[in-house]
Order: sequence, then C-alpha cells, then structure tokens
Amino acid sequence: MKKDITIIGAGLVGSLLSIYLSKRGYKVKLYERRGDMRKEKMIAGRSINLALSDRGLLALEKVGLADEIKKIAIPMHGRHIHNIDGTTAFQPYGKQGQYINSVSRGTLNMKLMDLAEENGVSIYFNERLTTIDWTKDVIEFDSPNKKELPSSKTDLIFGADGAFSAARLQHQLQHDKFDYQQHYIDCGYKELTIPPDADGEFAMEVNALHIWPRKDYMLIALPNLDKTFTCTLFFPFEGEASFSKLNTEEKVKEFFQKTFPDAVPLMPDYVKEFFSNPTSSLVTVKCYPWIREDKFALIGDAAHAIVPFFGQGMNAGFEDCRILDELIEKNGEDWKRTLQEYQSLRKPDADAIADMAVNNFTEMRERTADPKFLLQKKIEATLHEKYPDKWIPAYSQVTFSPQIRYSDALKRGQKQEAIMQDVMQRPDIETTWQTGEIEKWIISKV
Repeated sequence: MKKDITIIGAGLVGSLLSIYLSKRGYKVKLYERRGDMRKEKMIAGRSINLALSDRGLLALEKVGLADEIKKIAIPMHGRHIHNIDGTTAFQPYGKQGQYINSVSRGTLNMKLMDLAEENGVSIYFNERLTTIDWTKDVIEFDSPNKKELPSSKTDLIFGADGAFSAARLQHQLQHDKFDYQQHYIDCGYKELTIPPDADGEFAMEVNALHIWPRKDYMLIALPNLDKTFTCTLFFPFEGEASFSKLNTEEKVKEFFQKTFPDAVPLMPDYVKEFFSNPTSSLVTVKCYPWIREDKFALIGDAAHAIVPFFGQGMNAGFEDCRILDELIEKNGEDWKRTLQEYQSLRKPDADAIADMAVNNFTEMRERTADPKFLLQKKIEATLHEKYPDKWIPAYSQVTFSPQIRYSDALKRGQKQEAIMQDVMQRPDIETTWQTGEIEKWIISKV
C-alpha cells in the first residue's frame, strides 16, 4: 500500500521532491507558507542567483528535467577576477567544456512548480504550518483556505521548508535527543544590479562568474537571461569597512569608487539599491536526527543549510532527492529502512559541504587575487590533465564529479591541500614546478 505523502515547503527542493515521488505513483500534497510566486509581481524571499552544477543537473536528469532547465540557465566557464588596479584575469573552473550554470532562483522555482502540477501534485499556498500531531499523523495550518483544504492527515511528511524550517521545529520540540547547531558568519549580503549596456547587450563577459576579491569582502556578479547581472556584495556587518559604517550616500559612493572602480560605471543605481535592498545574513545549520521512524524526514536546507560560497546549497538539496529516490528503488515500501539509509548516507556529506562552503569564502575573497595561489591552481590543473585518476582538484570533485561523495571530496581535498602547501614553500617554485621531479614527488604522496 503506497503512503500518502505531504511535503512542507514548495521551494526548489520540495518541488523537485514532489516530482520524484509523484513519478513513483505516490499521491503528493505540497504546502507552501507564501503565496503563489507565479501569480505575484514581486517574488518574495531570496532572489540570490544560483549556480547549478553537475550534481543538481544529474538529479534533474533522473526525472527528465535537465534539458528543460538548461533553457533558463547561462553557462559560466570560470571566474573572471577584477583586481583593484583595473587588471582582470580569467580562471577556468575545470577542464575545457566544464562549466556551471547561472540560474534565477525564482524562474527555476516557478518552472519546478509547473512541472510538479503537470505530474499530478496538489500545491496549497498561504498555508503556514503550526503543529504536527505525531500520534495522529495530522498537520495543522494557519490557513485562509480552511474550508477548501483536504484532510491534512498523512502517512509520511517531508520537511523541505528551508533553513528556518517550521517542520524541523515541530520535530525538534517533541524529540528528547535532538542536536541543533546554527552558525552565522560575520558577513551579510546585499544585492545590486548591472543593467544591459546602451545597445541592450550584456555589459561584461557573459559566460563567467565575476568576482571583485578584496580580502575581507567581495562583490560577485552572475548573468541573467534578460542581459542583466545580479551582483551580490558580501560584506562585514561591523568593523572599519562594514554595512554599519556605510550609512550615508556620500560614504557609499566614496567606498565603491575606491574599492570597485570598474564596477561603478556599470551600476547606475547602486547607491539607491544599496539603501532600498535588504541586508541579509548567512547561516549554516547542522542538526540530527533528520528522521522519525517511517513517518518523517528533513530534506534540503531544512536538514542542512549552508552558505553559498561553493555554489552547492541547491545542488546538495537536489542530490538529496536523487539519493532518496535510489533508496526507494532499492527498498520499495520499506520506508523505515529507506529513511534510515538516507540519513546515514547524507548527514556526513551535508556536514562536509557545509564546512567546505565556509572555507571557500576565504578562498574567493582573499586568495583568488594572490599570484602564489594562482600558480598553485595552475600546477593542480596540470596534474589533473596528466593524472586525471590520481589528482582531481577539490573544486572539480565537488562541482563536476557527482560520483564522488562530498565527505570523500573533503578528505581528499584536505590531503591534496597539505601536499600543495608543502610544494608551494619550495624555493624557486615559480621556475621549477614544471620539472618532472616535482610532479613525481606530488603523485607519490597521493
């Protein structure tokens, strides 16, 4: 007998999960606390652009959606670095032909909702979860549609309602041994816009993720289908250069003209946007357990929210859906076993990518402009080219190798980084790195 399944949260992961489950013949109801973004002029919530990479694409491919989603994505082949002196540099992400995809959160979410409904999923909007009765398996909502709602009795609940999950709170409040940890980094973010140029074209190189690295903070820009770029300033909340200090138009202008001189002419409304757009925080969430017998599981950000600096938040959530689906294929209707295996597989991977994402912030804002770091990346790319099975850069393991688990990528990445730190300390490494002797030594250490 197939369970009736309820998913809390119609964001990216909840919508994709509903498609996976409906394709397996389950009756799926999806509840969302916000209104239907497809009918609203302004899309509520975070609009920060997303980087869709191979893990996310593989999950979409498994339900036949990858080609459909690629139509609303723009390939980015590498980082385009903007130095403070006006020079630029291009750093490829991987081998020739490897790239990540810039995609708008709102556009992607609306597409997934459409596809969920086409697959028979019922979506209910403006439904704010208030309580879950674990003895009767009934969910209660604060709802304007009380008369129209079907019975909210259900066999299995998935909490897919994001970093501040109401479903997780209900699970946590009625669990005697629930571990919960959240960590905010000292930087927040604010979105700005680069509009099309005078000819209506992209104002910068389109197929790249643009970064202005400035040690303690950075500006990034991702391309959109409408020829704009969504810029995100990652910036300390407090301190000498911080959101708290930039409190007048004059201070904002002076700071941007000094710090991002080549970006200012491309952003005509940056001062106005700086004061009208919200400043948002960035949180990592780790918790355990994710599951409750055969009747509940957390998934996506509700289980493991991470900061965006490895571009893996959505990809990790989509991978949750794919792994869960493979376990359903293996275990059939034995949901107790499926959920236990899902938790034991995904928890170590979620913790690993959370740690890698925080570490990558340092790399993006500090090291991408450092000549020694660029040389290290060049050496690693050469090793990967010559010994593709023995040396895979950490970024490639995470971004282009969905067959490698995040937890394994973290371990291998740490080992490789230790080897490279040893190599980079050698005198005259700039001139000697291409000698066969150094290559042989590195590969012997792997």
